[in-house]
Amino acid sequence: MTEPSKVIHVRNVGHEISENDLLQLFQQFGVITKLVMLRAKNQALLQMQDVPSAINALQFYTNSQPNIRGRNVYVQFSSHQELTTMDQNTQGRGDEPNRILLVTIHHMQYPITVDVLHQVFSPHGFVEKIVTFQKSAGFQALIQYQSRQSAVEARTSLQGRNIYDGCCQLDIQFSNLDELQVNYNNDTSRDFTNPNLPSEQKARSSQQPSYGNVAGYPQMPNAAAIAAAFGGGLPPGISGTNDRCTILVSNLNPDKIDEDKLFNLFSLYGNIVRIKLLRNKPDHALIQMGDGFQAELAVHFLKGAMLFGKRLEVNFSKHPNIIQGADTREYMHSNLNRFNRNAAKNYRYCCSPTKMIHLSTLPQDITEDEIVSLAEEHGTVVNTKLFEMNGKKQALVLFETEEAATEAIVCKHATSLAGSVVRISFSQLQSIRENQ
Repeated sequence: MTEPSKVIHVRNVGHEISENDLLQLFQQFGVITKLVMLRAKNQALLQMQDVPSAINALQFYTNSQPNIRGRNVYVQFSSHQELTTMDQNTQGRGDEPNRILLVTIHHMQYPITVDVLHQVFSPHGFVEKIVTFQKSAGFQALIQYQSRQSAVEARTSLQGRNIYDGCCQLDIQFSNLDELQVNYNNDTSRDFTNPNLPSEQKARSSQQPSYGNVAGYPQMPNAAAIAAAFGGGLPPGISGTNDRCTILVSNLNPDKIDEDKLFNLFSLYGNIVRIKLLRNKPDHALIQMGDGFQAELAVHFLKGAMLFGKRLEVNFSKHPNIIQGADTREYMHSNLNRFNRNAAKNYRYCCSPTKMIHLSTLPQDITEDEIVSLAEEHGTVVNTKLFEMNGKKQALVLFETEEAATEAIVCKHATSLAGSVVRISFSQLQSIRENQ
């Protein structure tokens, strides 16, 4: 059993639980000197002024189960005798003021861009730079003010508040960084002091190592650059070192599948060069991705997915590429390839099939009933939400099963609706909140 310490370890701390909730739980037992939220682990470390105060708190909660916002939390003595800033997020230092803020966004129902963050944070002072990224703790941003006082005022005013009604909650710490490095001005990063930065990385020399060698696609030069697209770390199970571009998909439903439907699904994970259905094996297909990393993402996230009543087998092919011919479908120059622009943002949205889909580029006058009609032929629709973002209509549709959501993407992505070409992808949200 861990010996008594003035540091208390709290487990099962969900994203809905704030610092203030934990303070209220323990402040009746004495002065709290430090609090560290370990959001990635759903845990927290809390330091009392002395050991007797911590002992009193744990004795009390041994006999009375602590509950915050309907969630049971579990407390024990920490192995730490003192908390230091090293116990915190490597980019955040809690309450020590700094002009750079580390912002984590919880319950993210809508996409958050640099422009949205600038609109939220600029009323509190001049924002010099913003960088956004995806970490295990969720969607995060670093926001650099011109002055430390502006950052302090922003944190005081915005901590715990929602960007939109009922969602996109702000969790704000001071960063331990001294200066943000911004290389591109786009939806994921911006230097407001230097409007002349390029919007994306220029094509690199063919002398540099790359994944695959398909002309026309911007290639990631190394694993570090790929990791940067995911905010510094690749998803669990992804190596970033695969160099095989072609995938073999088997156990397809040959009566319902075609090249365009396979394109709609596999283009979620990278650009598609060409697709070939194997005529001698009607339930098999070869798909050549833009590079080895994109092929690895597709294999990792789609292996075992259900489609048209079949569980897909997705593996790397022994063939390095698909030979162009009469029986192949070409997609290399298709403007429907999703990774021609904003590749880093698209990588961050890669995931296994979910029950929720996100629809964008919808007609401005579309109704929620029309969204339901579009989706319900593919399975039971549990809930829908039509909303507007940056003046453009978008929607969320929650199906009863992942297979129904997958079928909707396969059949309805890139279809025309009242003159608009609808774009559909999986959403990582678990539910649609009624009070949005």
